[in-house]
Amino acid sequence: MSEEERKLLAWHETLEIHELVAFQSVGLIKLKMAVNKVNDKELKDLYRKVINELKQNVTELISFYSSVPAPVQREEESEREDHSFYAADLLTLLKTSVRNYSVAITETATPVLRKTLINHLVRAINGHEQIFRYMLKNGYYPAYDLGQMLENDLKNAHKALRM
Repeated sequence: MSEEERKLLAWHETLEIHELVAFQSVGLIKLKMAVNKVNDKELKDLYRKVINELKQNVTELISFYSSVPAPVQREEESEREDHSFYAADLLTLLKTSVRNYSVAITETATPVLRKTLINHLVRAINGHEQIFRYMLKNGYYPAYDLGQMLENDLKNAHKALRM
């Protein structure tokens, strides 16, 4: 089968798209909630630009959900509890912190700074595990059900686009 004939995305592509859609949808919601609080015209214009770009990104990425190797059944869209949004926001912050601290540590030459960054990294990892467990327990992150996870992505993405 040629690359052009492939109808389904590879599993790893699906998971990368999931991460991008989940992260950008949360960011889009946060930016839309904040833009009207920004008084500086130039900064507000930057917010609007990024909002429009994220809307385009999310719209383009969710179009690939019809090609994922797991069934995604779109139900009627309903408003999700605020808890799931805030939990996803915290998960995203901690995941990004883990990545940023990991990179920063590789760039650090000063021993005391390196030790400090490692301590921060461990706290971010532990915090990520705690919020992940909370989300899993409450059904906000169905990590072992790819179809449900992608369906949740679509709900959140559509909510972000509608705002």
